[in-house]
Amino acid sequence: MFLGLDVGTSGVKAVLEDETGALIANASRPLSLSHPQPLWSEQNPDHWVEAVIGAVDDLARERPRETSAVCGIGLSGQMHGATLLGRDGRPLRPAILWNDGRSQAECAELERRCPELHTIAGNLAMPGFTAPKLVWVAKHEPKIFAEVATVLLPKAYVRYRLSGEMVEDMSDAAGTLWLDVGARRWSEKLLAATGLSLDHMPRLVEGNERSAVLSPELARRWGMGADVVIAGGAGDNAASAIGLGAIRPGDAFLSLGTSGVLFRVTDRFAPAPEAAVHAFCHALGGLWHQMGVMLSAAASLAWLACILETPEAALLAPLGTRVERPSPVQFLPYLDGERTPHNDAHAAGAFVGLRSAAGRDDLVQAVLEGVAFASRDMFAALARSAQPIRELDLVGGGSRSLLWAQIMADVLGVTVHRVEEGEVGAAIGAARLGRLAATGEAPADVCRRPQRLQSFEPRAPQRAAYDAAYAQWRKLYPALKE
Repeated sequence: MFLGLDVGTSGVKAVLEDETGALIANASRPLSLSHPQPLWSEQNPDHWVEAVIGAVDDLARERPRETSAVCGIGLSGQMHGATLLGRDGRPLRPAILWNDGRSQAECAELERRCPELHTIAGNLAMPGFTAPKLVWVAKHEPKIFAEVATVLLPKAYVRYRLSGEMVEDMSDAAGTLWLDVGARRWSEKLLAATGLSLDHMPRLVEGNERSAVLSPELARRWGMGADVVIAGGAGDNAASAIGLGAIRPGDAFLSLGTSGVLFRVTDRFAPAPEAAVHAFCHALGGLWHQMGVMLSAAASLAWLACILETPEAALLAPLGTRVERPSPVQFLPYLDGERTPHNDAHAAGAFVGLRSAAGRDDLVQAVLEGVAFASRDMFAALARSAQPIRELDLVGGGSRSLLWAQIMADVLGVTVHRVEEGEVGAAIGAARLGRLAATGEAPADVCRRPQRLQSFEPRAPQRAAYDAAYAQWRKLYPALKE
C-alpha cells in the first residue's frame, strides 16, 4: 500500500493507492491563507504539518488495515514557498507563498546581480519564485535574514517534520531560481546573488528516489512498519504529470483549473524565458518539462457566473456541446494579470466588440474562446524551443465541459482527449513516486495513462474561422496596454 500527500495552498490531500493502482481511500484537511498587506500571501508552516498528520489520522481511523500496510510515502506540494528555518530547525516567520507579489522590485535587482540567471535557471525572475523573496527578506527583515540557517519549500518542511531529514526533489527545486536546471544541482552563483550558500540548501534527490524514512513515532501512531520509505516527491504539476502517466518526451496535458497550465515533457533542458515559459526538471531523472501558465482559466468562467449570478452549468447549457462559429465578442482572460507569454502582473481582462445585439450566450462563448486563445499563446511559446504538440490530454475542472473541449481542439488544431481524473491528481502522482522509491519498479510499469473518455478532433471550417479570430484577438493586448 502507498500513501500520497499533497500539500496545497487551500488544503492538504492524502490518498491510499494499492498495488494495482486503485484508489482505496482519501482524506483532506483545509488550510487558510493570511494576507497581512496588499500583495502578501503567507501561511504558518506548522499548519501544513498539522493538516497532514490529521489527514493521515483520518485514514488510519477509517482504513486501519490498509494504512498499516503502507510501505512507501510520496509528497507533492505547492511550489516556490519560502520556509525560513533558524539553527534550531524552527520557522523564523510565516512562509511566503507562490502567489505572493511583494518582490517585484527584487526580481529586477536579482537579474542585475546575476545576468546569467536565465541561462542557468532557465526562467525569468518572477515574484512567485523563491529567490526574490529572500532578497526582499534581506532588505526589509535583515535580522530574520541573518538568522536563516536553511530554506525549505513547503513539502520539504513537511518531510523534515515527518522524518527529521532536510531533502528536496529536483522538480520543486527548479522553481526556486537557485537550481542549475540543466545540471540538476544547486548553483553557487545563483545562491550568492541572493546572499546564500550551499549550506543553506537541503540535499537533492530525484522524485522517485528514497529521501528519508518515516519517524518511529509517526509509524507507531499510524500502525505502520519500521522502515516506511519517503520518496523525493515532486512539485504539484510534475506530480500531476506522474499521475497522468506523462513521463515520455512529447507527452503533454492542458489543465483547466482555476489557473491554466500547459505541461510538456522534454528529454533535455529547453528554456524559453523570453516567452515566460518555465523550464523545470521533471520528477524522474533524465527528464525535464516546459510549462506555460495562465493565471485565470476556469476562474474566468467562475467570475462571469458570479457577476451574472448564474451557475456555470446554466451558463453553458444553452450553447450545447459545440458551436459553429466564433463569438462576435472577444474576451481577454487577464483578470489577475498574465504570465505566459506576457509576464505582466498589470495586464487586465476585457470584453471587446460589444454591440446592442450581444447576449449572454455571446459573452459565455467569448470567455471559453478567450481562454482557448490564451492557451494557443502558450502553445506558440512552447513551440519556439521544441517540437510542436500534436495531441494532449485535457484535465481539471474545465475539462468536464464537452463544449470547451471541442473549442480547444478547434482553436489549437490538435486532438484533445478528455481523461479519467479525480480531484486528487497530484496526490495520486505522489503515491506513485512513493511506490517507485519503495519497490524500485520501472516508472513505465507504475505511471500508466488514465483511460481516455472521449477525443475531440479539430474541424476544418471552424479551425479556419478561429485562425482569423485569433489573429484579431492577438491585437487586443498590445492595443489595450498602450
